[in-house]
Formats: sequence, C-alpha cells, structure tokens
Amino acid sequence: MSDVPSDLKYMSSHEWVLIEGDVATVGITDHAQELLGDLVYIELPEEGSSVSAGDSVGVIESVKAASDSYAPVTGEVVEVNSELEDAPERINQDPYGDGWMYKVSMEDAEEVSDLLDHESYAESIAEDD
Repeated sequence: MSDVPSDLKYMSSHEWVLIEGDVATVGITDHAQELLGDLVYIELPEEGSSVSAGDSVGVIESVKAASDSYAPVTGEVVEVNSELEDAPERINQDPYGDGWMYKVSMEDAEEVSDLLDHESYAESIAEDD
C-alpha cells in the first residue's frame, strides 16, 4: 500500500500539501507516482505567478501517461523545485522529500480545511485498488 504521511493534507487528484505558517509546499503522492510510473517530464508553475485552488498549474508526464497537476490553495508561487526539470525521477524516488514541486504563499489559510486529511485520502485510494 502507498505511503500516506499523517502530517500532510491531500487533494483527491493526488497532490499533497505541507503547511508551514502561510506557505504550502506541494507535491504528488506516492500513490500518484506509482500509478504514473517512471516520470520523464514535469511542467511547473512559474515563480511569482498566481494560482487558484483547483486550477491546473502544470503537467506531469510519464512513460505511460500525462496528467495535470492542480493547485491545492490560492496564492503566489514563491519557489519551484527547479531540479525536477532535469531530474523528474526525483518524484519517483522521494515523492514527499526531494520530489516536492513548488511552494505557495497562501492568500487564505482557511482553504486548507477543504483538503483531505491522511485518513480520508488513504480511504479514497484504497477504493482505487
């Protein structure tokens, strides 16, 4: 079974969110990288761009499929993991660590309450298996 850390929030579209103050770090879950397989390309939002919760902000491509990446919260992208451009496989190797994708300075921390906790996300992916 996929790893679902308890200190993160999740989207049903398989993004994870780590909240630190008013900054949300975003990546894709272990389950998502398992479904996609070996990643070959990732398109990230640009630093300084504004994102809105639920909007498509990038693309993740694997040898099997391409999938949109969605913003879990509204705000400004303050940092991107530029190492993924040359090494998207970092997401396969360490989805919750070196494979983080970008950080957002949140406009409204209340949006976090709309995200799934680890138990709800684990239940949703158990139904997929």
